[in-house]
Amino acid sequence: MAKIIAIANQKGGVGKTTTAVNLAASIAAAEKRTLLVDMDPQANACTGLGIDKTALEYTVYHALLGEADVRDILIKTDLDLLDVLPSNTDLIGAEIELVTALAREIKLKSALEAIRHEYDFIVIDCPPSLGLLTVNALTAADSVLVPLQCEFYAMEGLSQLMNTIRIIKNQLNPRLEIHGILLTMFDGRNNLSHQVTVEIRKHFQGQVFQTMIPRNVRLSEAPSHGVPVLLYDVSSKGAVAYLDLAREIIGMGD
Repeated sequence: MAKIIAIANQKGGVGKTTTAVNLAASIAAAEKRTLLVDMDPQANACTGLGIDKTALEYTVYHALLGEADVRDILIKTDLDLLDVLPSNTDLIGAEIELVTALAREIKLKSALEAIRHEYDFIVIDCPPSLGLLTVNALTAADSVLVPLQCEFYAMEGLSQLMNTIRIIKNQLNPRLEIHGILLTMFDGRNNLSHQVTVEIRKHFQGQVFQTMIPRNVRLSEAPSHGVPVLLYDVSSKGAVAYLDLAREIIGMGD
Protein backbone atom coordinates (compact mmCIF):
# COMPACT_ATOMS: atom_id res chain seq x y z
CA MET A 1 0.00 0.00 0.00
CA ALA A 2 1.44 3.36 -1.07
CA LYS A 3 2.76 5.93 1.35
CA ILE A 4 1.10 9.21 0.24
CA ILE A 5 3.15 12.40 0.63
CA ALA A 6 1.69 15.85 -0.12
CA ILE A 7 4.20 18.57 -1.04
CA ALA A 8 2.61 21.75 0.30
CA ASN A 9 3.37 25.39 0.96
CA GLN A 10 0.91 28.15 0.07
CA LYS A 11 3.85 30.46 -0.60
CA GLY A 12 4.97 30.36 -4.23
CA GLY A 13 8.57 30.14 -5.38
CA VAL A 14 9.80 27.78 -2.68
CA GLY A 15 10.69 24.87 -4.96
CA LYS A 16 7.46 22.93 -4.43
CA THR A 17 6.94 21.59 -7.97
CA THR A 18 10.69 21.11 -8.45
CA THR A 19 10.63 18.97 -5.32
CA ALA A 20 7.50 17.03 -6.34
CA VAL A 21 8.90 16.16 -9.79
CA ASN A 22 12.45 15.36 -8.73
CA LEU A 23 11.56 13.53 -5.53
CA ALA A 24 9.04 11.34 -7.38
CA ALA A 25 11.61 10.65 -10.13
CA SER A 26 14.33 9.85 -7.57
CA ILE A 27 12.06 7.46 -5.64
CA ALA A 28 11.20 5.73 -8.94
CA ALA A 29 14.92 5.52 -9.76
CA ALA A 30 15.35 3.72 -6.42
CA GLU A 31 13.06 1.02 -7.89
CA LYS A 32 9.91 1.98 -6.00
CA ARG A 33 6.62 2.12 -7.91
CA THR A 34 5.75 5.82 -7.82
CA LEU A 35 2.81 8.00 -8.83
CA LEU A 36 3.05 11.79 -9.11
CA VAL A 37 -0.32 13.54 -8.75
CA ASP A 38 -0.41 17.05 -10.23
CA MET A 39 -3.00 18.97 -8.19
CA ASP A 40 -1.92 22.40 -9.44
CA PRO A 41 -4.02 23.96 -12.27
CA GLN A 42 -0.79 25.48 -13.65
CA ALA A 43 0.30 21.87 -14.31
CA ASN A 44 4.00 22.71 -14.05
CA ALA A 45 4.74 19.19 -12.83
CA CYS A 46 3.36 17.85 -16.13
CA THR A 47 5.49 20.29 -18.11
CA GLY A 48 8.54 19.27 -16.09
CA LEU A 49 8.00 15.68 -17.23
CA GLY A 50 7.46 16.52 -20.89
CA ILE A 51 3.66 16.10 -20.85
CA ASP A 52 1.71 18.43 -23.15
CA LYS A 53 -1.03 19.64 -20.81
CA THR A 54 -2.99 21.22 -23.70
CA ALA A 55 -3.41 17.84 -25.41
CA LEU A 56 -4.93 15.97 -22.47
CA GLU A 57 -8.43 14.56 -22.85
CA TYR A 58 -8.76 13.56 -19.19
CA THR A 59 -7.01 14.90 -16.09
CA VAL A 60 -7.22 14.70 -12.32
CA TYR A 61 -10.16 17.13 -12.69
CA HIS A 62 -12.28 14.35 -14.21
CA ALA A 63 -11.20 11.94 -11.47
CA LEU A 64 -12.25 14.40 -8.75
CA LEU A 65 -15.68 14.88 -10.33
CA GLY A 66 -16.13 11.15 -10.96
CA GLU A 67 -16.27 11.65 -14.72
CA ALA A 68 -13.46 9.21 -15.59
CA ASP A 69 -11.78 6.16 -14.12
CA VAL A 70 -8.46 7.16 -12.58
CA ARG A 71 -6.67 4.30 -14.42
CA ASP A 72 -7.71 5.78 -17.78
CA ILE A 73 -6.04 9.09 -16.87
CA LEU A 74 -2.60 7.83 -15.80
CA ILE A 75 0.36 8.65 -18.04
CA LYS A 76 3.64 6.70 -18.23
CA THR A 77 6.90 8.66 -18.14
CA ASP A 78 10.48 8.10 -19.33
CA LEU A 79 11.19 6.41 -15.99
CA ASP A 80 9.82 2.84 -15.93
CA LEU A 81 8.40 3.05 -12.42
CA LEU A 82 7.00 6.60 -12.53
CA ASP A 83 3.41 7.39 -13.58
CA VAL A 84 1.63 10.75 -13.53
CA LEU A 85 -1.96 11.71 -12.78
CA PRO A 86 -1.93 14.88 -14.88
CA SER A 87 -3.56 18.28 -14.56
CA ASN A 88 -4.36 21.33 -16.65
CA THR A 89 -6.28 24.60 -16.26
CA ASP A 90 -9.61 22.67 -16.08
CA LEU A 91 -8.69 22.12 -12.45
CA ILE A 92 -9.46 25.78 -11.69
CA GLY A 93 -13.11 24.87 -12.28
CA ALA A 94 -12.93 22.01 -9.79
CA GLU A 95 -12.40 24.45 -6.89
CA ILE A 96 -15.75 26.05 -7.79
CA GLU A 97 -17.64 22.89 -8.76
CA LEU A 98 -16.65 21.02 -5.61
CA VAL A 99 -17.90 23.76 -3.27
CA THR A 100 -21.45 22.37 -3.27
CA ALA A 101 -20.45 18.70 -3.66
CA LEU A 102 -21.12 16.13 -0.95
CA ALA A 103 -17.94 14.93 0.80
CA ARG A 104 -16.04 17.51 -1.25
CA GLU A 105 -12.86 17.21 0.87
CA ILE A 106 -12.37 13.47 0.17
CA LYS A 107 -12.73 13.39 -3.63
CA LEU A 108 -9.01 12.85 -4.25
CA LYS A 109 -8.74 10.29 -1.45
CA SER A 110 -11.61 8.32 -2.99
CA ALA A 111 -10.05 8.48 -6.47
CA LEU A 112 -6.67 7.24 -5.22
CA GLU A 113 -8.13 4.38 -3.14
CA ALA A 114 -8.68 2.32 -6.30
CA ILE A 115 -4.97 2.39 -7.28
CA ARG A 116 -3.17 2.96 -3.97
CA HIS A 117 -2.15 -0.72 -3.67
CA GLU A 118 -0.40 -0.55 -7.06
CA TYR A 119 2.28 1.89 -5.85
CA ASP A 120 4.90 2.16 -3.11
CA PHE A 121 4.80 5.97 -3.01
CA ILE A 122 2.33 8.60 -4.19
CA VAL A 123 3.61 12.19 -4.30
CA ILE A 124 1.08 15.02 -4.60
CA ASP A 125 2.10 18.44 -5.90
CA CYS A 126 -0.28 20.93 -4.25
CA PRO A 127 -1.18 24.37 -5.65
CA PRO A 128 0.34 27.45 -3.94
CA SER A 129 -2.81 28.11 -1.91
CA LEU A 130 -4.77 26.61 0.98
CA GLY A 131 -7.99 26.15 -1.02
CA LEU A 132 -10.10 23.07 -1.65
CA LEU A 133 -7.52 21.37 -3.90
CA THR A 134 -4.87 21.50 -1.17
CA VAL A 135 -7.44 20.38 1.41
CA ASN A 136 -8.19 17.36 -0.82
CA ALA A 137 -4.47 16.57 -1.07
CA LEU A 138 -3.94 16.82 2.69
CA THR A 139 -7.03 14.69 3.37
CA ALA A 140 -5.69 11.97 1.04
CA ALA A 141 -2.11 12.10 2.37
CA ASP A 142 -0.35 10.23 5.16
CA SER A 143 2.14 13.06 5.58
CA VAL A 144 3.13 16.54 4.42
CA LEU A 145 6.54 17.59 3.16
CA VAL A 146 7.01 21.36 3.43
CA PRO A 147 9.63 22.96 1.14
CA LEU A 148 11.13 26.09 2.70
CA GLN A 149 13.60 28.34 0.93
CA CYS A 150 16.76 29.45 2.77
CA GLU A 151 15.85 33.13 2.60
CA PHE A 152 14.99 35.92 5.02
CA TYR A 153 11.19 35.59 4.86
CA ALA A 154 11.28 31.78 4.83
CA MET A 155 8.98 31.21 7.80
CA GLU A 156 6.45 33.86 6.81
CA GLY A 157 3.08 32.17 6.29
CA LEU A 158 4.30 28.89 7.73
CA SER A 159 2.10 29.19 10.83
CA GLN A 160 -0.95 29.46 8.53
CA LEU A 161 0.02 26.20 6.79
CA MET A 162 0.68 24.46 10.12
CA ASN A 163 -2.73 25.62 11.36
CA THR A 164 -4.44 24.22 8.23
CA ILE A 165 -2.63 20.90 8.74
CA ARG A 166 -3.78 20.85 12.38
CA ILE A 167 -7.43 21.50 11.39
CA ILE A 168 -7.37 18.75 8.74
CA LYS A 169 -5.76 16.31 11.18
CA ASN A 170 -8.45 17.07 13.78
CA GLN A 171 -11.46 17.07 11.46
CA LEU A 172 -10.74 15.08 8.30
CA ASN A 173 -7.56 13.00 8.46
CA PRO A 174 -6.36 11.92 11.92
CA ARG A 175 -3.36 10.04 10.47
CA LEU A 176 -1.87 13.16 8.83
CA GLU A 177 1.67 13.95 10.05
CA ILE A 178 4.38 16.44 9.17
CA HIS A 179 6.86 14.30 7.20
CA GLY A 180 9.46 17.01 7.44
CA ILE A 181 10.61 20.45 6.37
CA LEU A 182 12.89 20.52 3.33
CA LEU A 183 15.34 23.40 3.05
CA THR A 184 15.56 24.51 -0.60
CA MET A 185 17.61 27.03 -2.61
CA PHE A 186 20.53 26.71 -0.21
CA ASP A 187 23.55 28.77 -1.27
CA GLY A 188 26.67 27.70 0.62
CA ARG A 189 28.48 30.94 -0.29
CA ASN A 190 25.78 33.03 1.31
CA ASN A 191 25.92 33.77 5.07
CA LEU A 192 22.16 34.33 5.17
CA SER A 193 21.51 30.79 3.88
CA HIS A 194 23.56 29.39 6.76
CA GLN A 195 21.83 31.64 9.32
CA VAL A 196 18.34 30.70 8.10
CA THR A 197 19.28 27.01 8.15
CA VAL A 198 20.48 27.20 11.77
CA GLU A 199 17.34 29.14 12.77
CA ILE A 200 14.90 26.72 11.13
CA ARG A 201 16.66 23.62 12.48
CA LYS A 202 16.53 25.17 15.97
CA HIS A 203 12.87 26.20 15.64
CA PHE A 204 11.70 22.85 14.20
CA GLN A 205 13.96 20.45 16.04
CA GLY A 206 13.83 16.94 14.65
CA GLN A 207 11.44 17.95 11.86
CA VAL A 208 13.94 19.14 9.23
CA PHE A 209 15.40 16.76 6.64
CA GLN A 210 19.17 16.29 6.74
CA THR A 211 19.25 16.71 2.97
CA MET A 212 19.20 20.31 1.70
CA ILE A 213 18.49 21.28 -1.91
CA PRO A 214 21.09 23.69 -3.30
CA ARG A 215 20.63 26.48 -5.79
CA ASN A 216 21.63 24.73 -8.99
CA VAL A 217 21.57 25.80 -12.64
CA ARG A 218 20.93 22.25 -13.93
CA LEU A 219 17.93 21.97 -11.61
CA SER A 220 16.51 25.18 -13.13
CA GLU A 221 17.22 24.07 -16.71
CA ALA A 222 15.76 20.56 -16.54
CA PRO A 223 12.01 21.52 -16.74
CA SER A 224 12.54 23.34 -20.05
CA HIS A 225 13.78 20.01 -21.44
CA GLY A 226 10.76 18.16 -20.05
CA VAL A 227 12.77 15.79 -17.85
CA PRO A 228 13.60 15.48 -14.15
CA VAL A 229 17.13 16.60 -13.30
CA LEU A 230 18.43 13.04 -12.90
CA LEU A 231 17.70 12.40 -16.59
CA TYR A 232 19.16 15.79 -17.56
CA ASP A 233 22.40 15.71 -15.56
CA VAL A 234 22.60 12.94 -12.98
CA SER A 235 25.95 14.16 -11.62
CA SER A 236 24.69 17.71 -10.92
CA LYS A 237 24.39 18.90 -7.32
CA GLY A 238 20.60 19.18 -7.72
CA ALA A 239 20.23 15.58 -8.92
CA VAL A 240 22.49 14.24 -6.16
CA ALA A 241 20.51 16.18 -3.52
CA TYR A 242 17.13 14.78 -4.64
CA LEU A 243 18.54 11.24 -4.83
CA ASP A 244 19.80 11.75 -1.24
CA LEU A 245 16.35 13.01 -0.19
CA ALA A 246 14.67 9.97 -1.77
CA ARG A 247 17.04 7.68 0.16
CA GLU A 248 16.30 9.57 3.38
CA ILE A 249 12.52 9.25 2.86
CA ILE A 250 12.63 5.59 1.82
CA GLY A 251 14.86 4.90 4.84
CA MET A 252 12.27 6.45 7.19
CA GLY A 253 9.82 3.73 6.21
CA ASP A 254 12.24 0.85 6.70
